[in-house]
Amino acid sequence: MASSDSNKRNDIAWNYAIKGSSRSAIKCVFCEKTYHGGITRHKQHLIGGFKNVVQCPLCPPEVREEVKAFVDKKNVTKTQMNFEASVNLIDEDDEMDEDDQMGPPLQKTQKISSNSSSGSSTARTVTKGPLNLYFSAKQQEKGKDDSSSGLEAKKILRDRAVSAFAAWMYDAGLPFNCVNYKTFDKFIEAVGQYGPGMKPPSYHEVRVTHLKKEVKKIDKIIEEHKVEWNKFGCSIMMDKWTTRNGKMIINVLVNSPKGSVFLESYDASNSSTDGSKMYNLFTKTIDKIGKENVVQVVTDNASENVSAGRMMEAMYPHIYWTPCAAHCINLMFGDIFKENPYASVFTKAVKIYSYISQRPLLLNLMRKFTNERNLVRPAKTRFATAFLTLHSFYLQKKNLRKLVLSNEWKDNRYAKEAAGKEVAKVLISPSFWNDVVRALKVGGPLIRVLRMVDGERKPPMGYLYEAMDRAKETIEASFEGDVRKYEKVFEIIDSRWSNQFHRPLHAAGHLLNPGLFYKNTRNDTLDSEVWVGYHQCLEKLVPDSAMVDQIGEEFGRYSQADGLFGLQAAIRAREIRSPVEWWMQFGHQTPNLQKFAIKILSLTCSASGCERNWSVFEHVRNRLIILKYSILYYY
Repeated sequence: MASSDSNKRNDIAWNYAIKGSSRSAIKCVFCEKTYHGGITRHKQHLIGGFKNVVQCPLCPPEVREEVKAFVDKKNVTKTQMNFEASVNLIDEDDEMDEDDQMGPPLQKTQKISSNSSSGSSTARTVTKGPLNLYFSAKQQEKGKDDSSSGLEAKKILRDRAVSAFAAWMYDAGLPFNCVNYKTFDKFIEAVGQYGPGMKPPSYHEVRVTHLKKEVKKIDKIIEEHKVEWNKFGCSIMMDKWTTRNGKMIINVLVNSPKGSVFLESYDASNSSTDGSKMYNLFTKTIDKIGKENVVQVVTDNASENVSAGRMMEAMYPHIYWTPCAAHCINLMFGDIFKENPYASVFTKAVKIYSYISQRPLLLNLMRKFTNERNLVRPAKTRFATAFLTLHSFYLQKKNLRKLVLSNEWKDNRYAKEAAGKEVAKVLISPSFWNDVVRALKVGGPLIRVLRMVDGERKPPMGYLYEAMDRAKETIEASFEGDVRKYEKVFEIIDSRWSNQFHRPLHAAGHLLNPGLFYKNTRNDTLDSEVWVGYHQCLEKLVPDSAMVDQIGEEFGRYSQADGLFGLQAAIRAREIRSPVEWWMQFGHQTPNLQKFAIKILSLTCSASGCERNWSVFEHVRNRLIILKYSILYYY
């Protein structure tokens, strides 16, 4: 005997209805009105024209026709089968029994015409019995129609839901990228599982109740990270910044092989952050984590951080203060772009763009020639912006020259101004484009290093030393060995590298990176600076002399590619896997060296991770909310 559940599956009207709390209550998906009377009344509501039933004003015409055709077809089948008695026995929930009232009575037989070979047609009468209910010739087509109508209904419902969510998002001022958060997917799934009628969260729930739950989750995550801190050590990352409303915030993160976790933030708005106060913050954070677990503290090169770093290293001889690699490279950019021709060519590029962008007629004309491409490409720092802007100019060189040589430009009144003539003169000048190319030859290799240290795909400690050497080699090759063209640039790079940037950690990371170590030992290109840095790092981070000796013995097996290190799988993986993964897989026969290598190679080189979510704090108004946002900042 058929059940009401199977009836629901077969009745197309259920695609446009939501079952209510009571037995006969139904909610229309289009107008969202709830009424009683079962699925039959809902079909009358969708089709319209029935007494005492209001037609749905929002039902799409194609849905109305679809439901009407379904009802008409059902009435034909019922009448032909003469199955009223069975229907009365089956129907107990008022969902399938009233359809015969929705149309006029039909004949119990159906005439089917068939064409003969001569083109004439004959008619034969076919009487259908109860078994035909289960063996319909068009059953597959019916299922296909039901499926497509269901998809159409879901499309309509989703569009309505997205419109409502977007309106709320615009009203709340949320950034568009909030929909890319993984937690947003979980939220949508949870609401869908609840179904209709979910009560929205209250202000108290999100501010207090569930915030406390998130605190517990984050505490659990931090406990998992602490296991890695105890095993392989960690880096403390600090960065201070000023919000739009003038607040000075210092963010503190901890990085380890397990990843980065936000620890806390400090509101330094009411006090100066000199070297002594930053030192106190360093020591407070180190003691909180455990001095035996900290390998380095990473900050930018601000004078107060340099001073605090020296005091911290005196207090904790086994901990490094490391300048942020991204900040150091940006300082290199800054020094380089103070020199000509780099300073002058960027100034010219900015003047050109400013003149054009401030005049809508010229701006629209430029976009026509550049295929809607912008010339200024913003980056995290003004120096990276300078390089990317010059790169955009270079890519649009032909189009920009066509622009100022075109009749549209010449006929434009702005082009006849003195500044407009200067723009045209610069853009067709070979010297300007030669200087652009020269700036790109210098900036390109440094930008690649900046992206490497600022990325999160793999820890850069094992690659930084080599990356800086490669950058200089690339610059030298691009000028074909003409020392006059890059001599000043190398002086700037070497000065920043030697006086601020380079640390023994970078050399140790280079030596323990198997992809670089075995290649350089074969080519005999490991210089003494690398070996000195490695041994300095070993003495500083491993105070136990007996352990230092054991690591030295194990290093011999590593250098000779002995044991697991010599397996074909290990050889293939040297340049495929990250150095940390390589040591975890093939370093088991040298456990002390393995632990030391993972500790070094998993270190971060940059504090830029602290900058990821600055905007979270932009609208913070009081200390209570600062503390609560501190919890949510890096979750």
